[in-house]
Amino acid sequence: MNPWTASSIWSEHGDGPVVAGLGAVTPVGRSAWAAAAAVRAGVSGFAAHGFMVDAAGKPMCVAAFPWLSAAQEIASRIGDGLVAAIRESLLPLQAAAGEGGVPAFSLLVNLPSHRPGLPDDLCDIVREHLMREFPQGIERIGVAPLGHAGGMMALRSASEYLRAAPAAVCIVACADSYLDPDALEWIEDTDQLHSAGERNNPQGFVPGEGAGAMLLVSADTARRMGLQPLGRIEGQGLGREDHLIRTDSVCIGEGLTAAMRGALGGLPPDERLTDVYCDLNGEPYRADEFAFAALRTRERFVAASDFVAPADCWGDVGAASAVLLVMLACIAGLKGYANGPNALVWASSVTGERGALVIRTSVLPAAVGD
Repeated sequence: MNPWTASSIWSEHGDGPVVAGLGAVTPVGRSAWAAAAAVRAGVSGFAAHGFMVDAAGKPMCVAAFPWLSAAQEIASRIGDGLVAAIRESLLPLQAAAGEGGVPAFSLLVNLPSHRPGLPDDLCDIVREHLMREFPQGIERIGVAPLGHAGGMMALRSASEYLRAAPAAVCIVACADSYLDPDALEWIEDTDQLHSAGERNNPQGFVPGEGAGAMLLVSADTARRMGLQPLGRIEGQGLGREDHLIRTDSVCIGEGLTAAMRGALGGLPPDERLTDVYCDLNGEPYRADEFAFAALRTRERFVAASDFVAPADCWGDVGAASAVLLVMLACIAGLKGYANGPNALVWASSVTGERGALVIRTSVLPAAVGD
């Protein structure tokens, strides 16, 4: 079946880039398809940390890669996760290129913003690691530490780049890990650790880790190379929130509203959002922020309260959030359990960056990846 003729959704709308490959490494699955199936099934990756205890002497609850030792240092957890995710995202391109070899690609990488437990030179470490692992593949590389919403900013840059160079191939990759002793102590000290301490804190988050990668090409390149379209970015928006989490100011979702309105600009006026994927993690600040933003844009939702927040499966995956959420939206469409074709994905960084995008996913009855 030719996906370009089987579904008219690809030809009816804008000129956004096409998602042509996905890769993921999460506590509930070591591939994009495995992770999406686990989230769909509600599988939890939560477990007691191997040696870290909270102030009450209880093992900290975390969502870690179960195949790694708790003692493995943070830069290698992030670097190895990125390599695996990028390799998986390249598989469709390798299959399409055949003996001609995979064309060089541009790589945009988003990492966590500064916090305890992260090496000061994390960006340099990761950049050098990726250049060693893909010595012939990377044409250019950009690495930035922008946290949860940083992946949205990387996707915006990739879209602009592909619009200017439509024959190019671009990968957006993101990774994070809170599984460092200093980071875990800081999370508890700042009252962010879920179920920790004597109060059994119910309003914190479960520290997680993950990596995701997404192969992006223009629609013309996808057709020319015979790549299966997995989703198409229809609209993107960025915003800035001045009233940050863990401050005394009151956030009413202005930054997220701006990001969502920007993304909704790519959705035809007569269509509504059928699905929502977000990085809500159990903290009330984030829930309040989304509630305000959804109220201001409520006419564009079928049901704003019907959202998917996979932090209840793989924990808070920080800077990896945006790409992993888009991955879930694409696979839900391809597997036939999405509510419809128009998914909103949004994410919020603790440093104020806000990002949202509307992705048109396939609603074909012919599933991919079965």
